[in-house]
Amino acid sequence: MANAKIIYSCTECGGQASKWQGQCPHCTAWNTLMESVAELPTSGKNRYSSLSTMSIVQTLAEVEAEEVPRTPTGIAEFDRVLGGGLVSGGVVLIGGDPGIGKSTLLLQALAQLAIHKKVLYVSGEESAQQIALRAKRLSLDARGMYLLAEIQLEKIQAAIKQEQPDVVVIDSIQTMYSEHLTSAPGSVAQVRESAAQLTRIAKSTAVTMILVGHVTKDGTLAGPRVLEHIVDTVLYFEGDTHSSFRMIRAFKNRFGAVNELGVFAMTEKGLREVNNPSALFLSQHGAQVAGSCVMVTQEGTRPLLVEIQALLDEAHSPNARRLSLGLEQNRLAMLLAVLHRHAGIACFDQDVFINAVGGVKITEPGADLPVLLAIVSSLRNKPLPEKMVVFGEVGLAGEIRPVQRGQERLREAAKLGFTMAIIPKANKPKQEIAGMEIIAVERVEDAVAKMR
Repeated sequence: MANAKIIYSCTECGGQASKWQGQCPHCTAWNTLMESVAELPTSGKNRYSSLSTMSIVQTLAEVEAEEVPRTPTGIAEFDRVLGGGLVSGGVVLIGGDPGIGKSTLLLQALAQLAIHKKVLYVSGEESAQQIALRAKRLSLDARGMYLLAEIQLEKIQAAIKQEQPDVVVIDSIQTMYSEHLTSAPGSVAQVRESAAQLTRIAKSTAVTMILVGHVTKDGTLAGPRVLEHIVDTVLYFEGDTHSSFRMIRAFKNRFGAVNELGVFAMTEKGLREVNNPSALFLSQHGAQVAGSCVMVTQEGTRPLLVEIQALLDEAHSPNARRLSLGLEQNRLAMLLAVLHRHAGIACFDQDVFINAVGGVKITEPGADLPVLLAIVSSLRNKPLPEKMVVFGEVGLAGEIRPVQRGQERLREAAKLGFTMAIIPKANKPKQEIAGMEIIAVERVEDAVAKMR
């Protein structure tokens, strides 16, 4: 019997090479080639041929566009991220760190859906007894939930065909394997094949498929990148395992908006929705403190108030430290250069530490101005005015640029009792907001001057 041929597959793009290399020749990613066994050619007809149907060519005007019906999961924060609920035939991929609450959330959602839908939970990592213990701990009504502890793809396909459920959860896609392939579960070929077959089942039978994915140490979904291209929706579970708060963020959604954020609190009875997440990201200080600035960020359609904290300390080494948690590190260096060049405030001899309270990650440029004012406040040891919010993008020329949905941010701040706002001049509302003093600025030096 001939020896099995060894090949090297890229975990990012799925490309193959005959020998190991430090860089993938297909996608140029580094250290992503993993050893695997080459698949033998299969005899007989192609296993995909029975699933393919003849398509007809038609003009776009001939296609009838219909609104996609939604099925609410019964968890409002989860529905917000999904774009209103689950879609028949849709495929959702949800990833997150181990123990962050993915299985707990999906078990709670299935318990709600089982009231009026037929649901199937496929577990490849836990036994049926472990799932039953979790459902009992969460006080869930498990009478309408069907459970299958299996990792072989063909048996899962047969169970779906026999039971004909409306919603299927696969926990997790990295544990599945197909008997048509000789590689081990979790390999690039197995993950890609399992995801492709399950997606075909979802599209051909109108079953809603939810796939749970592992993440790498960098926080990205493990396996080939094609996995994210196959599915309709990609969700990420974020949050510190040492904190009780969890956040779900949508990065791709063919049936709704992206960058939506759902906030949960982990309790003994599972994940509980947080209806007012702004309260989580605001610290309660007994008195005014220097280096603290409240900003209004926009997560999808939801404005959130987040406290930005800055701490400047005299550097005790030739190279001053620049550390940023929840905000982009490279942008911090750029903002310090702008502050020196246009406002005349130098921080080259100071260690600069920036933190977004609550473990939230802010990616929008509207955090530039709050970070700068928090830095100046800490450097001068002078607190900012109480009940003040700030937002605005800072350019390299020192100008303050507008951000999107400025009026919605101001209304959210006013609703929570804030009475003053420093914003870009282009975001100044035409009509006054009751109880809110608005200071519109055009340049960095103008904003810094308002603190004196």
